[in-house]
Amino acid sequence: MKYIFVTGGVVSSLGKGLTAAALGALLEMRGLKVRMQKFDPYLNVDPGTMSPFQHGEVFVTDDGAETDLDLGHYERFTSGSLSRANSVSSGKIYEAVLEKERRGDYLGVTVQVIPHVTNEIKSRIVRGGEGVDVLITELGGTTGDIEGLPFLEALRQFQLDVGRENVCFVHCALVPYIRAAGEMKTKPAQQSTAKLREIGIQPDVLVCRTERPITQEMREKMSLYCNVPVNAVIECRDVEHSIYELPLTLAAEHFDEVVINRLGLQAKPRDLSVWENILSRLLHPEHSVKIGVVGKYIELQDAYKSIYESIIHGGIANTCRIEIKRIDSETLENGDISPLADLDGILVPGGFGDRGIEGKILAAKYARENKIPYFGICLGMQISVIEYARNVLGLKDANSTEFKPDTEHPVVDIMEAQKSIISKGATMRLGSYACVLAQGSHAKSAYSEDVIRERHRHRFEFNNKYLDALKEAGLRIGGVNPDSHLVEIVEVENHPWMVGVQFHPEFKSKPSKPHPLFAAFIKAAIAKKEA
Repeated sequence: MKYIFVTGGVVSSLGKGLTAAALGALLEMRGLKVRMQKFDPYLNVDPGTMSPFQHGEVFVTDDGAETDLDLGHYERFTSGSLSRANSVSSGKIYEAVLEKERRGDYLGVTVQVIPHVTNEIKSRIVRGGEGVDVLITELGGTTGDIEGLPFLEALRQFQLDVGRENVCFVHCALVPYIRAAGEMKTKPAQQSTAKLREIGIQPDVLVCRTERPITQEMREKMSLYCNVPVNAVIECRDVEHSIYELPLTLAAEHFDEVVINRLGLQAKPRDLSVWENILSRLLHPEHSVKIGVVGKYIELQDAYKSIYESIIHGGIANTCRIEIKRIDSETLENGDISPLADLDGILVPGGFGDRGIEGKILAAKYARENKIPYFGICLGMQISVIEYARNVLGLKDANSTEFKPDTEHPVVDIMEAQKSIISKGATMRLGSYACVLAQGSHAKSAYSEDVIRERHRHRFEFNNKYLDALKEAGLRIGGVNPDSHLVEIVEVENHPWMVGVQFHPEFKSKPSKPHPLFAAFIKAAIAKKEA
């Protein structure tokens, strides 16, 4: 069993997650079984209660864990399906330690960071790597952050526990271009590596995040000062077109070869054909469409990260260039719907709270009346139900009790199992559930299966009291959960492609395997544009 630990220095948002994910992809291309894991130093037990403005989207696993968005990168770049064991925060570690202390597991000794907290962290590494050849663990934050020190200490100890020959430390550091000086500076990378070495960790590979090419002289300088072999100083420049170029650009730097040699792994020759095909489809499209994403966190790129990537995957499936137009739903609420006029498809993503809701309803109405392909996800499905009930069924007060608790027609209502829940963390309907697809539905056509499983994250649901009335008015039920009989998919019958799903298909889409619904949505958008 081999272990790779990815750390970052100088500043946050260096792309450690993407670097780790791309390395995982490269190792898989060499026939190795890889799993990925994220350590987050924050004290929240998980990001489930954190604002998207603070932390971006919450990624959900099959087993219902609410995790960091980097797990989305891991699943998109590699073949594995991750679980709650692969997302570990300081809060989760301290929670486990304190539970053990309360049970008396420590037999009355004084509970301390060393060894109790570090032992708990190390146990998560061992658990996370069971059954694979290589475990890649990314440590969030920046080297030197006080919250991250117990994790770094645990990694220092772990290399002694399992043997230095079984561990590879990859350190990502910034090599900035200083425009005023007209040159690139290696000092930040030197300083962050020195900080790591003070803690007792010697990096084996230095990944240099940079805007411009790194010269051989700079590689030799960083090799000398950071105590890293010259061939292990890896240039990681900003990619030109897509993050899916990253495996190819890092392969050109022999990143995977350096790691394989360091760990003494037996691996097959590299086969990059999957990633070359993905990039070819991206760079040589046969079609192009403009997709509007109507949401409330539009100004923050990471809030809808999986949505944006899945739309791109739908483009890959159809060899189509995608232009994504971000539309703040609040801007539509004054009645000006001109931002929707040039779109080939409209997508309304998930979310919580009543801000911007009426703008989303207007977007769904515009898509229905103008026969524009519409894809509603989670809240986006509920929006389409509210819009249909108001404007087709004639229930003018139709709403969700999330936004208007006293509405006369609660076509969307809180789930019965949620009504007595007070705690907010990890209490929604979370994880993978079955859905039986209806014959003749767009969903059945897209999946070509009778029963599917998709990931959920919601408290409110389609109110079955209005089921018959909405069906008679032309709303088709495309899928239902076989156990709870909750409506999972709704479709508008007299429309080219208007589909709403209660689940989150974006969490299962990969560039190498685009999600069927996103592929079908983009196909419908192409047909609309070319009609």
